[in-house]
Amino acid sequence: MVPLLLVLLLALILFGAGFALKALWWIALIVLVAWLLGFVFRAAEGGGRRRWYRW
Repeated sequence: MVPLLLVLLLALILFGAGFALKALWWIALIVLVAWLLGFVFRAAEGGGRRRWYRW
């Protein structure tokens, strides 16, 4: 009984980790697209060597 519970617990943990990693990939993709859009719009906004980020 205990090994069965351990296997089920392991499967639950791996499923949860897989879901979290998939969600993190989607978030990273959205951030990348937002970063690229900001880069493109700031570059098209003005000439010269202005930085589009604040730091």
